[in-house]
Amino acid sequence: MRGAAIRGAGALAALAVGAAACSAPGDGGSDSAGGGDSVVVGIAYEPDSLSPLLGYGKDGNSKVFDGLLTHDADMKLQPALASALPKKSADGLTYTFELRDGVKFSDGKPFSAKDVVYTYETILDKKTNNAYKTELDALKSVEAKGDDEVVFHLKYPYAPFAERTVHAIAPEHLGAKQDVNTGDLTTKPVGTGPYELVQWSKGEKLTFKANPDYWGGAPKVKNFTMAIIKDDDVRATRLRSGDLDGAILPPNLAKTFAGDKARKTYEATSFDYRVVTLPGGNKVTGDRDVRRALDVAVDRKAMVDSILDGAGKEAYGPVPTDSEWFTKGTERTHDLERAEKILDEAGWKKGSDGIRAKDGVRASFPLWYVSGDKLRQDHALAYASDAKKAGIEIKVQAGTWEVIQPRMDRDAVLAGGGAPADPDFDQYAMLHSRFVGGQDFNNMAYYENPAIDKALEAGRKTDDKAGRKAAYDTVQRELVKDPGYTFLTHIDHVYVVNDGFGELTTQVEPHDHGFATGPWWNVEDWQPKK
Repeated sequence: MRGAAIRGAGALAALAVGAAACSAPGDGGSDSAGGGDSVVVGIAYEPDSLSPLLGYGKDGNSKVFDGLLTHDADMKLQPALASALPKKSADGLTYTFELRDGVKFSDGKPFSAKDVVYTYETILDKKTNNAYKTELDALKSVEAKGDDEVVFHLKYPYAPFAERTVHAIAPEHLGAKQDVNTGDLTTKPVGTGPYELVQWSKGEKLTFKANPDYWGGAPKVKNFTMAIIKDDDVRATRLRSGDLDGAILPPNLAKTFAGDKARKTYEATSFDYRVVTLPGGNKVTGDRDVRRALDVAVDRKAMVDSILDGAGKEAYGPVPTDSEWFTKGTERTHDLERAEKILDEAGWKKGSDGIRAKDGVRASFPLWYVSGDKLRQDHALAYASDAKKAGIEIKVQAGTWEVIQPRMDRDAVLAGGGAPADPDFDQYAMLHSRFVGGQDFNNMAYYENPAIDKALEAGRKTDDKAGRKAAYDTVQRELVKDPGYTFLTHIDHVYVVNDGFGELTTQVEPHDHGFATGPWWNVEDWQPKK
């Protein structure tokens, strides 16, 4: 799931096409790990485009680009291409940004307000294949006042709008001369960021070099390579052999480095969840009582303990239990007896084989997960095992997204999602009925709940914190009554990095991880040991 969606098309495609094999990242000479001012990290997926106009860098940390604002280690907004935080009008409909002086794109051309206007207007253009247009629903227009001031005008007060301005800014002088969907910016980006792309060997690696004229100061890590290695075991092997300086790893593999004094392990808390979609178009999963029974039949704690090895927490909705936005009292404990009672009372009766049926419909449905994703496979198998104890048969199947997507209206999917910046980012496209149809992997469960629609609209159209909290409390309570999804776990992201770069930090991370996040979220600030 990308940002607001359970799994946006771009990141999904990226995960699907991530290389199963990868040539040694050190083949390029300057890429080699352990080179002091060179860093090579292993990640699990790659983007499908490097153009901000198509969604790359929409949540910041894109390395090649900057946004008007950025996040610090505590996820607080700070100025980037803007010289200060925006001035917001009293009615919440206008945001004014003063721009930083002297900023240039890596090709030497000056950055100005026209680039900001171009970026946002192009994203909203109907001809642009950007899966995230709905994230800018509130934006009415954007105007440049001279070269160093930009004014955003909103249709309605949208509380988290400033968070949307961490979005990477593209160069108008290049983008306007090419096809937005297929032009060079998609694979040969030119930005204002701390790094420049040297080479993108698709399915293998992305190689960057430091931008010596970066407005924030030239990075001391001069060469930065991201090796795309989909297989968890291969990433761990390459890290252990010295082929990588760092890698994202599942908790069980990260533990194998516990006694390695030359490496440090970092656990990043996240909003990243694993969830089962329960499509309304299926005669079994479309039954609210079946969904309610599954919601309490599942043993979330066992998943955290066994699958995540404790690196995570139980999930009862898109909001983690330790978030200020979590609604106390919506936790659901594992209760098989209650699950069976719900099904019995609803007329789902067990047959001789232990599987229930009602009105000639057998309580059986398929559950898909992405091929090669062991974490999703383990969650799916555990979920199916818990469901069987309640008399529901779940047939776990693996496939590519090309196979899975056409079936989402009737088959369950083991999906992922999560965005920490604001509850609107995570919930609107996932739960609102306007997205029924699964377009761009939004509302994959084809879920419709008028009370949730109303609350989601209220939550995004007011700046009042108490009013917003009440709205998202309503959403979470409605999901208890009518769970269109079974939320399973929130996952901590685990990284292992060579101890040659000082004490590193992580941020609270979204679902998408390893590329724009991880300890290398601020690699431009690293101080390599000599």
